[in-house]
Amino acid sequence: MCSICGLVDFSKREKVSKEIVLKMGSVMAHRGPDQNGLFVDENAVFQHNRLAVIDIENGLQPMTRIFNGKEYTIVYNGEIYNMDELKNELLKYGVTFETRCDTEIVLYTYIIFKEKCAEKLNGIFAFAILDKDDKKVYIARDRFGIKPLFYIKLNTTFLFASEVKALLKHPDVAPKIDKYGLWQLLYLSPVRLNGISIFKDIYEIKPACYAVLTAEEFKITQYWSFKAEEFNEDRDTAIEHTRELLIDAIKRQLVSDAPLCTFLSGGLDSSVITSVAAKEYQKNGMVLSSYSFEYEGNKENFKSTLFQPQGDDQYAILLAKYLKTNHTVLTAPTAEVANALFEATTARDMPGQADIDSSLLYYCRKVKENHTVAISGECSDEIFGGYPWFYREEMLKKNFFPWIHDPFKRINLFDDSIVKSNEGFEYLSNAYTKSLSQCPVLDSDTPSMAQSRRAVWLSVNYFMTSLLERKDRMSMASGVEVRVPFADHRIMEYVFNVPWEIRFEGNVEKALLRNAMKDYLPNEILNRKKSPYPKTHNPEYETIVLSMLEKRLSSPDSVVSRLIDKKAFKEFLSSENTTWFGQLMSRPQMIAWLIQLDYWFYKYKVDFV
Repeated sequence: MCSICGLVDFSKREKVSKEIVLKMGSVMAHRGPDQNGLFVDENAVFQHNRLAVIDIENGLQPMTRIFNGKEYTIVYNGEIYNMDELKNELLKYGVTFETRCDTEIVLYTYIIFKEKCAEKLNGIFAFAILDKDDKKVYIARDRFGIKPLFYIKLNTTFLFASEVKALLKHPDVAPKIDKYGLWQLLYLSPVRLNGISIFKDIYEIKPACYAVLTAEEFKITQYWSFKAEEFNEDRDTAIEHTRELLIDAIKRQLVSDAPLCTFLSGGLDSSVITSVAAKEYQKNGMVLSSYSFEYEGNKENFKSTLFQPQGDDQYAILLAKYLKTNHTVLTAPTAEVANALFEATTARDMPGQADIDSSLLYYCRKVKENHTVAISGECSDEIFGGYPWFYREEMLKKNFFPWIHDPFKRINLFDDSIVKSNEGFEYLSNAYTKSLSQCPVLDSDTPSMAQSRRAVWLSVNYFMTSLLERKDRMSMASGVEVRVPFADHRIMEYVFNVPWEIRFEGNVEKALLRNAMKDYLPNEILNRKKSPYPKTHNPEYETIVLSMLEKRLSSPDSVVSRLIDKKAFKEFLSSENTTWFGQLMSRPQMIAWLIQLDYWFYKYKVDFV
């Protein structure tokens, strides 16, 4: 994986600045610590930081190729998993390859197929290609937004980058937030609305979209979306088809010239991936490495909840022994999880998911000591139906995003004369309703099937995107590439149309996945109830972060101290410790999130507009 950034101006009103792009690239060096490169043209400057994974010696970027007398240059961040098929197809067009890396394959896929390029790729990617002779730039992002790509337009100048912090290095890009950004922070964070960022005037290329930039226009086109189609297979065929797609996706993502491991929680999703990977390694006489994550003091303080009924450690160790992996348990010290809140905010360029972010940052840094590539189990719940809003109808009927249990829980901590909570709720509720209306359904769908489609639609377009953003920023801040096989678009397309009665057979969550992979797992894992990414249960954590927040709020440069309703905050601290976002965020995480929010205002010098 890598970082990419660039500056493009076809007007020739002023010379493009190499110095600005070098500054942009320098703040993303963590994403690509192995190599860096620069391309300078009269209309464009591209910069690249590389984390070398495939063809380590020959994959330097930016990469330029000349084909049929025309010149093309790419900066690319990602991994393509259908490299062999594409390479064989491109050879038929007279392409001659100089490397084994997927960067060259992506570049030639554009050269041959032009704007059809992105839809031919199976993988995770964000890239830009300068089509020099046709004087245009082609920009694309993968179907689910696994790899980031932000941009801003400044008159005739176009800037793009993997992270917002790079765009802020341009002297004419200021860190500003308006009411719409503030509402996203206080109602939705860590989720964002698609296509925009928290920062005013800074946008993102939406998942499953490509853009073409010329001197005359900047046009964005969506190249992929879910399609509702009649399902013509029986139950047993659906199970077999799902198994084939998933095993193929996992095998494709095991290719790496750098050391590879899996993240193994002991839950169904990570266990499926680790089992398939371990068996493939064993076929080749190798032993797979796996990691599980724990927190200091959790064994002594764990409390079972509806969302997290069991701890992970015993299950991860059980499966590691069953599969004979080289397994490591990483334990995060409580104080380090708290202290890493600041670095996690900087990695994400916004307040994120509190200690869920900071702990992942800690774990990834430990993984980096021995491994560069990891495979993880994200993106299964969103398609197979692992969240309660798939089967609890009332959660999709409250006109707000279902993973936010009480929309006003967080924003009510702030001065309403500033945040205007009712106006913000209406704005975001309308965005929710509009998005839900775009979900494809069939007239023949049963009520449960229609609900499952809407649950997939919301989960993939918002909740999953946030989880993937967390995974990308925390792993890439550590120089680790994380792959997510469940996000293979072939799996998503297929399972979207499998009847809910098969996916939820016997009222068992993710029954289709369990039935498809039952030969790969022991019963203790196969039948285990879903348990999310772990959080700390150590009461010491809340004590530490509350002290940190109180110290911060007493500082004269604290923005949050001017925004917060002190009476409401005091009542919150004495209230029952309930979950307010997703399955993990309760009172300690709210306190930690407020620390991140205040630090973000301070660190980025954000202005209200």
